[in-house]
Amino acid sequence: MSNGECELRYSMILEWEPEGKVFVATVPELPGCRTHGASYEEAVAKGQEAIASWIDAMRHWGHPIPPARFLDLDAAESESQAAVAV
Repeated sequence: MSNGECELRYSMILEWEPEGKVFVATVPELPGCRTHGASYEEAVAKGQEAIASWIDAMRHWGHPIPPARFLDLDAAESESQAAVAV
Protein backbone atom coordinates (compact mmCIF):
# COMPACT_ATOMS: atom_id res chain seq x y z
CA MET A 1 0.00 0.00 0.00
CA SER A 2 1.34 3.47 -0.87
CA ASN A 3 1.88 6.23 1.69
CA GLY A 4 -1.20 8.10 0.44
CA GLU A 5 -3.36 5.08 1.14
CA CYS A 6 -1.95 4.79 4.66
CA GLU A 7 -3.68 8.11 5.34
CA LEU A 8 -7.12 6.61 4.67
CA ARG A 9 -9.07 6.18 7.87
CA TYR A 10 -11.94 3.74 7.80
CA SER A 11 -14.49 3.09 10.51
CA MET A 12 -14.42 -0.22 12.31
CA ILE A 13 -17.33 -1.69 14.23
CA LEU A 14 -16.27 -4.07 17.00
CA GLU A 15 -18.81 -6.49 18.43
CA TRP A 16 -18.49 -9.30 20.94
CA GLU A 17 -19.65 -12.64 19.55
CA PRO A 18 -20.45 -14.79 22.61
CA GLU A 19 -20.79 -18.17 20.87
CA GLY A 20 -17.33 -17.99 19.28
CA LYS A 21 -15.98 -15.90 22.18
CA VAL A 22 -14.31 -13.44 19.81
CA PHE A 23 -14.49 -9.78 18.92
CA VAL A 24 -15.67 -9.29 15.34
CA ALA A 25 -14.33 -6.28 13.43
CA THR A 26 -16.40 -5.06 10.48
CA VAL A 27 -15.44 -2.18 8.17
CA PRO A 28 -18.75 -0.72 6.91
CA GLU A 29 -17.23 1.28 4.03
CA LEU A 30 -15.54 -1.80 2.54
CA PRO A 31 -18.10 -4.48 1.60
CA GLY A 32 -17.16 -7.90 2.96
CA CYS A 33 -14.22 -6.58 4.98
CA ARG A 34 -14.57 -8.41 8.28
CA THR A 35 -12.27 -10.30 10.64
CA HIS A 36 -12.07 -11.31 14.28
CA GLY A 37 -9.72 -11.64 17.23
CA ALA A 38 -9.64 -13.26 20.64
CA SER A 39 -9.16 -9.84 22.27
CA TYR A 40 -10.32 -6.33 21.45
CA GLU A 41 -6.75 -5.33 20.59
CA GLU A 42 -6.23 -8.36 18.35
CA ALA A 43 -9.49 -7.65 16.49
CA VAL A 44 -8.41 -4.04 15.88
CA ALA A 45 -4.97 -5.11 14.63
CA LYS A 46 -6.49 -7.74 12.36
CA GLY A 47 -9.05 -5.18 11.19
CA GLN A 48 -6.25 -2.84 10.13
CA GLU A 49 -4.58 -5.71 8.26
CA ALA A 50 -7.91 -6.59 6.62
CA ILE A 51 -8.35 -2.99 5.43
CA ALA A 52 -4.88 -3.01 3.84
CA SER A 53 -5.51 -6.39 2.20
CA TRP A 54 -8.96 -5.34 0.95
CA ILE A 55 -7.55 -2.18 -0.64
CA ASP A 56 -4.62 -4.07 -2.19
CA ALA A 57 -6.99 -6.67 -3.69
CA MET A 58 -9.38 -4.08 -5.13
CA ARG A 59 -6.49 -2.14 -6.63
CA HIS A 60 -5.06 -5.34 -8.15
CA TRP A 61 -8.44 -6.11 -9.76
CA GLY A 62 -8.85 -2.52 -10.95
CA HIS A 63 -11.87 -1.80 -8.75
CA PRO A 64 -12.45 1.64 -7.18
CA ILE A 65 -11.57 2.19 -3.52
CA PRO A 66 -14.48 3.71 -1.56
CA PRO A 67 -13.67 6.91 0.30
CA ALA A 68 -13.52 6.81 4.07
CA ARG A 69 -16.50 8.37 5.84
CA PHE A 70 -15.96 10.92 8.55
CA LEU A 71 -18.16 11.41 11.59
CA ASP A 72 -19.02 15.02 12.31
CA LEU A 73 -18.90 14.96 16.11
CA ASP A 74 -20.65 18.33 16.44
CA ALA A 75 -23.56 17.15 14.26
CA ALA A 76 -23.75 13.81 16.08
CA GLU A 77 -23.87 15.58 19.45
CA SER A 78 -26.62 17.92 18.22
CA GLU A 79 -28.66 14.96 16.94
CA SER A 80 -28.18 13.15 20.24
CA GLN A 81 -29.33 16.18 22.24
CA ALA A 82 -32.33 16.64 19.95
CA ALA A 83 -33.33 12.99 20.42
CA VAL A 84 -33.15 13.36 24.20
CA ALA A 85 -35.31 16.50 24.09
CA VAL A 86 -38.12 14.74 22.18
